[in-house]
Amino acid sequence: MTVTTPEWVQDAVFYQIFPDRFAASTRVSKPSNLEAWDAPPTPSGFKGGDLLGVAEKLDYLRDLGITAIYLNPVFASTANHRYHTFDYYAVDPILGGNAALRELIDQAHARSIHIVLDGVFNHASRGFYQFNHALENGAASPYLDWFYFNKEWLQAGRPLDAYPRKRVKGDSREHLGYKAWWDLPALPKLNTDTPAVREFIFDVAKHWIDFGVDGWRLDVPSEIDDDSFWREFRRRVKSANPQAYLVGEIWQDAQCWLQGDQFDAVMNYLFTRAVMSYFIGENLDTQEARQAGGYGDIGPISQAEFQAAIDHLLGLYDPAVMRAQLNLLDSHDTPRFITCARGDESALRLAALFMLTYPGAPCIYYGDEIGLDGRHDPDCRKAFPWDESRWNHDLRDFFKRCIALRRAHPALRRGDFKVLYSEQDVYAYARQLDGETVVVALNISRDTRNVSLPVNNVRKENAVLQNAWGQDRHTVTQGTLHDLKLAPRSGLVLTQGDR
Repeated sequence: MTVTTPEWVQDAVFYQIFPDRFAASTRVSKPSNLEAWDAPPTPSGFKGGDLLGVAEKLDYLRDLGITAIYLNPVFASTANHRYHTFDYYAVDPILGGNAALRELIDQAHARSIHIVLDGVFNHASRGFYQFNHALENGAASPYLDWFYFNKEWLQAGRPLDAYPRKRVKGDSREHLGYKAWWDLPALPKLNTDTPAVREFIFDVAKHWIDFGVDGWRLDVPSEIDDDSFWREFRRRVKSANPQAYLVGEIWQDAQCWLQGDQFDAVMNYLFTRAVMSYFIGENLDTQEARQAGGYGDIGPISQAEFQAAIDHLLGLYDPAVMRAQLNLLDSHDTPRFITCARGDESALRLAALFMLTYPGAPCIYYGDEIGLDGRHDPDCRKAFPWDESRWNHDLRDFFKRCIALRRAHPALRRGDFKVLYSEQDVYAYARQLDGETVVVALNISRDTRNVSLPVNNVRKENAVLQNAWGQDRHTVTQGTLHDLKLAPRSGLVLTQGDR
């Protein structure tokens, strides 16, 4: 099978937004009991961010260089993160309702910014109509096949224990009367073996593509372990928009989902793990990083281990998939990168430069560009501080320069990746496409490094490469770039093309 992925994704720079925490518009009426915007976030508290607030900040994102937004869930829910969906056809009223999403999509598309929604199809909520029907009617409900109920429990006339006083330990069907995701009572697991459930989900997916969204980020899709389900999901979505992006939240090797018949890509947490371990190194707060769960026993890695990890990733998937992978440094499910680095800004800069010059679609978690920190959930979901006096402007300028570099050079988006050097705490590589070459050298050492890079298979003799952010020029002689001086904990980018 020929693997194809959406063309636009290969050129995209994503920005992930947690809607309750990014921006609030005065045009959206709000309930009264909201947390103060700048107060530390809590597991259950609402800040009152909304989609019109996002729309009103699109010029900020365009100035940064963003071309795509991944939104955490926006549908009606009683949770601030909105993974507890109770109406898949209605945008949460606190976010501004369907009209706010309509305006956001239209305003974003007018600026050539794509919008990808978060699809939560493994589980619903206690307020979801079909579950609530069974909650009220027990064994008499006609929707018992929508979830995994304990039929003997219901037939005995026992009410579902959807609001237990104690934390569930063990099989939730034996304690609650139904199967809940990770035994969390608020998240009844949908039974996707039921034809009506499948059709419901497929219709929801197509409905919002028809509405104008540009794709779906799929929450815990591996827990719907059914290839036929995801093949049909893809068929329905792609029939509505062949260029719609389907990206799954899978933290490990995802080859079985990336053969061209299910997802276009996954959130590339394998990339994240390698980048954190290498660029943060011995300064990595391993206890904090392990709070993410999916990273496993993460820790610092050597030069050779990093090279092996990147080589493995580069060969793991079809090239079309590799160019569409959603590469990220952190997310709503992880502590912030800068926090895992114990505040070491050089680690964040090195990692960001690598991500923005590496194959795949880079994704920036809101606020990383201004130095927003945060430990594990809920601290990683702080409100964006719009008081510019609280921003790290130098860091934002660095992100902006890296993004501009990527957008200016097709080789950084679609070109081949060739490792040139991996020694002495220096990792250097070239990206090449149609006569254009970009060379990137990253020094993770706290000492200056002088290196020579073999580029005989990359550029012709006597070619001149220009420092992307400086005046110095370097000439290829005898197939080598000689005596490149790399400052401690910094990167050097050299560009030259025949365009």
